[in-house]
Amino acid sequence: MPWFQLRLTASKEEAEKLSDLLSGLGAASVTFEDAEDQPLLEPPPGATPLWERIDVVGLFDAKLDQELITAALFGQLSIESRSTIKTEELEDQDWVRAWMDDFHPMKFGESLWIVPSWSDPVDPDATNILLDPGLAFGTGTHPTTALCMEWLDAHPPTKKVVIDYGCGSGILAIAAAKLGAVSVHCVDNDPQALIATLDNGEKNNITARLKGYLPDAFPNEQMAELLIANILAGPLIELAPKLASHLKPGGEIVLSGILQEQADEVSTAYTPWFEMEPATFRQEWTRLEGCRREEP
Repeated sequence: MPWFQLRLTASKEEAEKLSDLLSGLGAASVTFEDAEDQPLLEPPPGATPLWERIDVVGLFDAKLDQELITAALFGQLSIESRSTIKTEELEDQDWVRAWMDDFHPMKFGESLWIVPSWSDPVDPDATNILLDPGLAFGTGTHPTTALCMEWLDAHPPTKKVVIDYGCGSGILAIAAAKLGAVSVHCVDNDPQALIATLDNGEKNNITARLKGYLPDAFPNEQMAELLIANILAGPLIELAPKLASHLKPGGEIVLSGILQEQADEVSTAYTPWFEMEPATFRQEWTRLEGCRREEP
């Protein structure tokens, strides 16, 4: 069946209203896309994270009247958004197949891969993580995740206890388990993230080594040899004493989700407990790492 696509740019405040309006006008689906390359990382509990400027895209059966739909939409838009309306004819195709074709195996470091479930591993002897794209906060494409994955590939946590603080989809936790960790404690403030992490762990046959916790339920006495936190600079600074308390002397910490201009401030927040290494940068993002000092 042929389709047409209606696209317009709107403010964050308009987007939800436009989604309902497009659905009411017969859209088979409505999607939101970033209009200004604004990164989003972990959302707070219960929040639906949206960019400041959003491309709202409605997909319609080509049999529907484009002019009538556009006219009905026009009266509901701000003057700024009206000028952004575009329609495009789309050839009929297998949409599921087209979506799948956008995702390919991704390599991190020397031998760590993320492989969609419908793909064969490029290197069957490598460490392959089965992880399908979805809504569960991370599939490895963001530079912050890639920086952490590359660190894990270069420093496999063999026989170590690991904490993944802000686990999202569980990609880092699963990588740590598949690289030899004896157990991985996954912490996230969103229950859906914990569900996604355990589901993804089951796909990779490492569920027995994963444990999930909301922050308030995470045991204060739990100690680890490695802690990874790929969240945001503000929470990382606030959490510095708590994260330090979960690492044994000599344990390693890996931090990301940090913009380059925030790196010094975050590193300074951890220096009371850690010998911090020079930062590693990827695009505008930063990875920090350090070693827990012996207690005085």
